[in-house]
Amino acid sequence: MTLIPTILCGGAGSRLWPVSRELHPKPFIRLADGQSLLQKAWLRGAVLADVAETLTVTNRELFFKIEDEYREVAHTPDNKSLTNRFILEPFGRNTAPAIAAAALQIAAIHGEDACLLVLAADHLIVDQAAFARAVASALQLAAQGKLVTFGIKPDLPETGYGYIEADLDSQLTQAGDGSGERTGFPVLRFVEKPDLEKAREYLASGRFLWNSGMFCFQAGTLLREMEKHCPAILETTRACIAQSRSAEGKGFSQTELDANAFKQIPDDSIDYAVMEKSANVAVVPCDIGWSDIGSWVALGDLTPANEQGNRIQGEVVLHQVSNCTIHSGDRLVGAVGIDGLIIIDTPDALLVADRSRAQDVKHLYAALKKQDHPAHRLHRTVHRPWGTYTVLEEGQHFKIKRIEVKPGASLSLQMHHHRSEHWVVVSGMARVVNGQQELFVHTNESTYIPAGHKHRLENPGMLPLVMIEVQSGEYLGEDDIVRFDDVYGRK
Repeated sequence: MTLIPTILCGGAGSRLWPVSRELHPKPFIRLADGQSLLQKAWLRGAVLADVAETLTVTNRELFFKIEDEYREVAHTPDNKSLTNRFILEPFGRNTAPAIAAAALQIAAIHGEDACLLVLAADHLIVDQAAFARAVASALQLAAQGKLVTFGIKPDLPETGYGYIEADLDSQLTQAGDGSGERTGFPVLRFVEKPDLEKAREYLASGRFLWNSGMFCFQAGTLLREMEKHCPAILETTRACIAQSRSAEGKGFSQTELDANAFKQIPDDSIDYAVMEKSANVAVVPCDIGWSDIGSWVALGDLTPANEQGNRIQGEVVLHQVSNCTIHSGDRLVGAVGIDGLIIIDTPDALLVADRSRAQDVKHLYAALKKQDHPAHRLHRTVHRPWGTYTVLEEGQHFKIKRIEVKPGASLSLQMHHHRSEHWVVVSGMARVVNGQQELFVHTNESTYIPAGHKHRLENPGMLPLVMIEVQSGEYLGEDDIVRFDDVYGRK
């Protein structure tokens, strides 16, 4: 059976601010082993048997960043060469439209019997072998025409997750490894996040599982269930795809959803739109080392504690400190005489929180977003299709950036009305269009771009181009740009 791992990559990750931002959400957070949650999700699906390709549904603003993430891990020893397919949303519209678009596209390409394995890009699963067994059980159920969800066996009365009640008296599948383990059951009901008393009751009953937000089903099965339970979502998504642009290449496919048509799709989750209404849902209970990494406590707990109970990343000096999670970025963090705190340092923002209030970090993110403060949206280092830029310093009428351009990459042919720019090449070589002039600028050389001049920066070499840009002028906003030509299709 054809299997398509379908990764949903989005969300703000507001409880993991200041590392998580709107344009650097939780899936891009790197763990201690150097891999991001997104990379782990992609590898988790890519190494399974019978995988034909992967499909990622994400915001178009994140597309080039995701490509870079996948490129880093695409040639691991366990990985086979796969086509990476993308569906790019102009803005968030919840999981039902995202999964509907994925199912429509997979059905059109691989047929309605192809199976989607829907994975969240920001969850962690540490037992790949157990995960593969759970997927094998889910595929058995999907072949029987079931909508399958994965239920996590609870080990504590968690109030932050939704729950699934399973009909344990009606076994649907059995493990194929000879263990005799029962692996699939009908779903009686989905329940919302409970209070503590209810959570304890669910745990004691043995019938309830945490709702992981992962699913497996044949494309045709889902489309028929959507036709029955949420036809408006299905039809408007189908119309949107018909009006959208697609591009194909070697090992690559991209569909950019039309913004006007996408706006007409009702906003709803797959749980509310389909799973809670359908009588055709099964659950596979699993113990796979799953976590949704929903707070700094959960993320910090992935780092082993020292003798004082502290979990440390980066350069830190402590005196009489215990039970703290401390992450330092580019500078030394010192702490004296504290207990049970979270301290997260980034170049432009510092978080200090009580460990018991870790979930409330989302309120800081919401306040920053309401103020339209840049710290909710971007880091100082900003990713672009051609590379990155980092704001080193800015003041009245000046801004200094470090710019890194990928080998072979090019910025758009552009112009600024209100600022001039001085470029100093630190490493590599730049090809520069400056008005009517074209020149090569080498290491330790510089050039000046006056306001109003059309210009383009390109890296023609095999190594990254690193340069310092000094902007000066009355207005230095990123929106002071007129693009005349752009290989990435930006306007």
